[in-house]
Amino acid sequence: MTSSPPARPATVLTVTLNLALDVTYVTGEVDWDGVNRVRSVHRRAGGKGVNVARVLAALGHDVLVAGLAGGPTGHAVRADLAAAGLPAALTPVDGESRTTLAVSDLGSGLGSGPGGAARRPQRTALFNEPGPVVSAEELGGFLDGFEARLRAGGIAAVVLSGSMPRGVPADFYAALARRAREHGVPAIVDADGEALRHAPAGRPAIVKPNAEELARALAPAEAPHRAGPLTPREVLHGAEALREAGAGAVVVSLGADGLLAVTPGGTWRAALPYRVEGNPTGAGDALVAGLALGLVEGAPWPDRLRRAAALGAAAVAAPVAGEIDREVFRAVLPETRVDAVDP
Repeated sequence: MTSSPPARPATVLTVTLNLALDVTYVTGEVDWDGVNRVRSVHRRAGGKGVNVARVLAALGHDVLVAGLAGGPTGHAVRADLAAAGLPAALTPVDGESRTTLAVSDLGSGLGSGPGGAARRPQRTALFNEPGPVVSAEELGGFLDGFEARLRAGGIAAVVLSGSMPRGVPADFYAALARRAREHGVPAIVDADGEALRHAPAGRPAIVKPNAEELARALAPAEAPHRAGPLTPREVLHGAEALREAGAGAVVVSLGADGLLAVTPGGTWRAALPYRVEGNPTGAGDALVAGLALGLVEGAPWPDRLRRAAALGAAAVAAPVAGEIDREVFRAVLPETRVDAVDP
C-alpha cells in the first residue's frame, strides 16, 4: 500500500508592491542646522506586507513575500529576506526600489515637567521615497506570477498592503483581490487613498483602514481633507459604507482605542485593557497578521478580533516594525474585551 504524500501547508501570500529597505538612524538630540553623529544604524527589508509576513512567521505560520524589486536596493531587500528566512517571489523591475529613512532622536535634551527636570521623550522622523516607476510589462509579469501561485494551490489567504509605486493603477489591489477570489482565496486589503476607495470593488474578505485612512476614503474627491478626526458614529457609518460597496468585512484600527469591525456576523468593538506605550509603527501590520490567521483558521469573529488587537498592542511594545513583544501579547490577549455594537 502506497502512502499519500503529506498535505502542503497552507501559506499566506503577502503582496508588497512598494518594497523598501528600511534604514534607521539612532542619534542623540538632532541639530537640524548642523552636523549630527549617528549612534547606530539598522537596515532591513521593509514595507507593510513584509512586516505582516515577519509577524506571521514568528507565530509559526508559512508565508510567501511577493512584490516588485529593482536595482541595488532591491538586491539588498532580497538578501535581507533570505537572511531572515522569509521565502520571497519578487518580480524584477528596472527602477530602483525605495529606501525609507527613520531618524530616531533619543531625546537627550531636558525640559521642565512636574517635579522638576524631565528627559524629553524619544522622537522619530520618517522620510519615505516614492519608489520606482513601474512599466505595464513589469506589472504584467507580476500578475502572471500572482496567477501562477494561485493556480498552484496551497495559498490560504492573500494580504495586499501598503503604498503602490508610480505606474500602478489605483484599482490594482481591487483587481488582485478579485483574482484571488476567483481562485477561492480570501484577500485582505490594507491601503490608503485611491487604492482604498477602489478596494471594495474587488470584494476582498476584509478591508482594514485606520481611522485617518477611512476619513480620506470617505471624503469627496474635490475636498480630500477635513478638519478633525471622525466621530465614533462616523467611523461606524464609514465602515458600513465600505462594506456596502463590496468588502466582506471592514475592520477599522483605532490605535490605543482598539478596533471597530463591521462583519457578516455583526458589528464588534475590541477594547484593550490598558494603553501600551512604545513605537506604533507596524502595529497595524501586526493587527493584519492576526486577521489573516483568523481567515486561515476560520475562527469566530470575536476570537480573531481579540487576537488581532492584542498583536497590535504587542507590536507597539516591540522596538522595530515587524516584531511583537510576546510577553505583552500573552498579558493583553485574555484581558482584551470584544463586545457587540448595536448598529
